[in-house]
Amino acid sequence: MTTTPLLPSMLRGAALSPFKRHPRPDAPLPGTAARLPDLQVTAEHLAAYERVCAFPTGHAGLPVTYPHVLGFPLAMRLMSARRFPLPLLGLVHTSIEITQRQDLDPATRYELTVRIPELRPHHRGTQAAVSTELRAADGAATPVWESTSTYLARHRTTTPAPPATEPGTPLPPLAEWHLPGDLGRRYGAASGDRNPIHLHPLTARVFGFPRAIAHGMWTVARCLAEFGAAGPVRVQTRFKAPVLLPGTVVYAAEGPAFALRAARGDRVHVTGEVTPLTV
Repeated sequence: MTTTPLLPSMLRGAALSPFKRHPRPDAPLPGTAARLPDLQVTAEHLAAYERVCAFPTGHAGLPVTYPHVLGFPLAMRLMSARRFPLPLLGLVHTSIEITQRQDLDPATRYELTVRIPELRPHHRGTQAAVSTELRAADGAATPVWESTSTYLARHRTTTPAPPATEPGTPLPPLAEWHLPGDLGRRYGAASGDRNPIHLHPLTARVFGFPRAIAHGMWTVARCLAEFGAAGPVRVQTRFKAPVLLPGTVVYAAEGPAFALRAARGDRVHVTGEVTPLTV
């Protein structure tokens, strides 16, 4: 599998971040897209990802979150570019929406494209929308898989906060997971995302966390593995609070909704819905 190395992009983005501390929601965006024209999944990479996220190994299709991992290096290349107006350091992944229109075959060659179509004002700063599309490499017009992620750069803003909503009834708990301290390193090895906030308490403290935190995309992948999301489906997920490692969390679900919350107290880490698509 040919992908773009993450480390050079992370270092470039970190070096440029101090010059982007006061972004504007109306700032111009780079008009280019990053593309891998002939992406082929390797069995070793896929199996490592499936194991760390608890997806069934040897399944006929790709896990619904797997194309995000393949596209993330391209997203990092765009977000670390000089023309990208938000600082890479401190960007927070706040949501992801995934639409999968058919089962994805690991043996099929795909074309992967990543764009940053817009910035969005947020009451805590500015968000960048990052879109990823996966198409069959034969030039098909309609993506078989696509996603939109939002990444928040925190800064002072005049955008008003949305009205507060009353908390709903908590979803029924279905499982309790004890997460080891090395989970971030294991997922980083499988995904390529070796952001220091996920790897070790010492490197996480540099960025204000008391311990290493789990990757947000691991939390949603683990929830979807437990949910059994597969086939034509739409997934909407919101990241609410980081998961400290080691730690214990509770997976809850009912109907189309799922959540990941702290084992003690009422802190919610992830919420989401899974909706089957009619094709």
